[in-house]
Amino acid sequence: MTDPTPHEYLAADRYRRSRGLWRILALVAVVIAILALLGRFAWPNPAQGEHVARLIISGTITTDPGRSKTIDALIEDDAVKAVIVAINSPGGTTAGGEELYEDLRRLSAAKPVVSTIDELGASAAYMTAIATDRIFARRLSIVGSIGVLYQHVNAGKLLDTIGVDLDKVASGPLKAEPDYDEPLTGAPRASITKLVEDSFAWFVDIVAERRGLTRPETLALADGRIMTGRIGVETGLIDAIGGEFEAMAWLAAERDLDPDTPIVTAWPVETSELGWIGDLLGSSMRRALGLPAETIVMLDGLVSLWQVAETP
Repeated sequence: MTDPTPHEYLAADRYRRSRGLWRILALVAVVIAILALLGRFAWPNPAQGEHVARLIISGTITTDPGRSKTIDALIEDDAVKAVIVAINSPGGTTAGGEELYEDLRRLSAAKPVVSTIDELGASAAYMTAIATDRIFARRLSIVGSIGVLYQHVNAGKLLDTIGVDLDKVASGPLKAEPDYDEPLTGAPRASITKLVEDSFAWFVDIVAERRGLTRPETLALADGRIMTGRIGVETGLIDAIGGEFEAMAWLAAERDLDPDTPIVTAWPVETSELGWIGDLLGSSMRRALGLPAETIVMLDGLVSLWQVAETP
């Protein structure tokens, strides 16, 4: 039997080191799990008593059955004395904004609901805010952008340059229109214009209704413009300057809420005590693969979304 070669010694040493590292990581994971369980039983969950629920609406708004289910649960929960909707979003899909608006209107019929806007509450996110009883925003928050958008990319010249020709068989002249290799004109443009105008009319109507504005007054503000929270107060789109502290003060003064009532985040729902570990590992894995750390929601179709135009 021959002695191991230097290469075999090196491989064996790496193997031992690898096994040791995994043992350490496994031990750390077990310790974290034990500490999390001990923490769960050592400190009572404030949601077991009377509390104010916080709904965090951030990022791109889309339809979400889980969010609707959470709001339904808040309506039925007598321990929830009020709800604060914390908004920081550029908007999202028109259907997502509509769903959230209707859910919050049902919630508002059952208990006090106020909203706070941090950096951004535009388009469908502003639609979310007007569903609540009172809207607070920072002086320099970005609000407004009342409107609906459909974007079309005409890549015809690019496809011609690289020699790609798109073809299709459709059941009707407007099926899958407009094509990416053609400009948005004629019947496809007229059809999409009606779609945008119908959604926009509903948006304008609910803003006018919820903010106590006439339709002409609302239309004057519904050209897609954004504004600061301070200007929003002047125009009637926002009620007051402030954040969660001011929202709690208003609830105490106007809805007889105990100002010391604890605030508990109800949405997004944590999947488990150790959910942050999965999020961390997921982000690390995406980075290792060269992907963005956060999940990107792709929007294709009718949206109510404020976006900054890119400069060339």
